[in-house]
Amino acid sequence: MEGHSRQREDVLPALPNPDDYFLLRWLRARSFDLQKSEAMLRKHVEFRKQKDIDKIISWQPPEVIQQYLSGGRCGYDLDGCPVWYDIIGPLDAKGLLFSASKQDLLRTKMRDCELLLQECTHQTAKLGKKIETITMIYDCEGLGLKHLWKPAVEAYGEFLTMFEENYPETLKRLFVVKAGPVLSASSGLTIRYKVLPSDTFLSFPLLPANWKEVLLKHISPDQLPVEYGGTMTDPDGNPKCKSKINYGGDIPKQYYVRDQVKQQYEHSVQISRGSSHQVEYEILFPGCVLRWQFMSEGSDVGFGIFLKTKMGERQRAGEMTEVLPNQRYNSHMVPEDGTLTCSEPGIYVLRFDNTYSFIHAKKVSFTVEVLLPDKAAEEKLNQQGTVTPK
Repeated sequence: MEGHSRQREDVLPALPNPDDYFLLRWLRARSFDLQKSEAMLRKHVEFRKQKDIDKIISWQPPEVIQQYLSGGRCGYDLDGCPVWYDIIGPLDAKGLLFSASKQDLLRTKMRDCELLLQECTHQTAKLGKKIETITMIYDCEGLGLKHLWKPAVEAYGEFLTMFEENYPETLKRLFVVKAGPVLSASSGLTIRYKVLPSDTFLSFPLLPANWKEVLLKHISPDQLPVEYGGTMTDPDGNPKCKSKINYGGDIPKQYYVRDQVKQQYEHSVQISRGSSHQVEYEILFPGCVLRWQFMSEGSDVGFGIFLKTKMGERQRAGEMTEVLPNQRYNSHMVPEDGTLTCSEPGIYVLRFDNTYSFIHAKKVSFTVEVLLPDKAAEEKLNQQGTVTPK
């Protein structure tokens, strides 16, 4: 009871509308193991804080993502649950990753998840019954080797992991359609695992040749585009309902960021294989903002921010407090940038991680700034000395 009370006191206020249905999702996700469910929920609370999820719906993805990231919400199933479409064939994954950062792509998918939950809330109020799950149609027409490009598969795998850890028990049904001979063959299981690297997604079977009939058993014809066996069209008669579903396409090279950005970086370092590079910044008072930009050459690199627990000596990542979780960034394709508001004074360590690579050294170029919250803070800083890398 004490643990349950503590959960209500410090976890639930940080969540939007955490009713009993919401809590039940986390219990189901961990087979009603209370400790594991609470740990999962606490991790989600930290995720929402780090990614600023409460404000993500008002965030607008970069233009190239809005125009070329395929998929979209269209219609409702027979129970009133929103239907989401993932369109794989025309997706130019390589073009997207050369035109936008992986973090912006992942943030866009987080935004999609929040918009879908928002739509579930609207449907609950409209229909007078609880709607908390979605139906998903996964269109595999045109799936080929180009979609198995390693950085793209890894990025999609990160999205699926994020989805399963933070939006549990929200996927009602997944229909895999237009699979074709590539996925239907026995060798297709390996390809399918790479495209859908998730036990949750793999548990749904491929639909047979009469997949349109199967869809109509779960979705009314007027809620299903003509392209998928229903009667719904756009106002102009388009059978694909392109006003609701983005069908992607090849991205013009004019969007490719790396060829256009000519950033001058203050520092450059060669990070040996299996090692890391740390840069320390002393923050004298709360509210200062760390801002960084970096790019790597040849391959991706890990990056995270930590707060030292001991002064003076160098500490390993596991010995420090993790402030910005370490992740791998495709900064060899698109330069990365970001900010962090420092909630407390201390020595902040920006860590470039190459410990996972046992073959390649990485050259990383970077610039880091410390921004002051206001003029009063600037005056205080002047009194105590300029903030510089340690």
